[in-house]
Amino acid sequence: SFLDKTTDIVKNWKIASPDPMVTVGYRCDSFPVEMIVRGYLTGSSWRAYCAGAREICGVPIPDGMKEHQKFEHPIITPTTKAEIGSHDQDISKEEIIAQGLVSKEDYEQLEKITLALYQRGCEIAAERGLILVDTKYEFGKRNGEIYLLDEIHTPDSSRYFYADTYQELFEKGEQQRQLSKEFVR
Repeated sequence: SFLDKTTDIVKNWKIASPDPMVTVGYRCDSFPVEMIVRGYLTGSSWRAYCAGAREICGVPIPDGMKEHQKFEHPIITPTTKAEIGSHDQDISKEEIIAQGLVSKEDYEQLEKITLALYQRGCEIAAERGLILVDTKYEFGKRNGEIYLLDEIHTPDSSRYFYADTYQELFEKGEQQRQLSKEFVR
């Protein structure tokens, strides 16, 4: 699993999978933010960009970008974890720290871990002919250490493009072939 392939980056909640339908894990105190990392301008970030936004969660976005264009470097656009029945809210690194949702030290660690996990996810996706476009990670603490929580790199938490047709479709300005939960929306 992706959890097993990332333990060299960060500890995670998984203890064991005694059955294909059962995973036993640690209980952790979760951070009230989700770390969303984007490698491409697509989805909600594209919709915001079209509406004139040139900053997402405090991260500047250059003028002149096209839908599904790759960012020069992946960007982190965190959200606060919503209470039941409401939507996650975009928030900046500065607001997270100022509101005391996550300490500065922990947040800086979360950024490093997020980018390392995303890089690993991109490598694994590329081996399978896919591009990991964007994804989210949830983290918590156990015994004072940061742990990765929840599932990762699944179509429920991530968006993938098919690598073989990405460039051609991008150049034509057409929609990408993708694997994600977007079709449900």
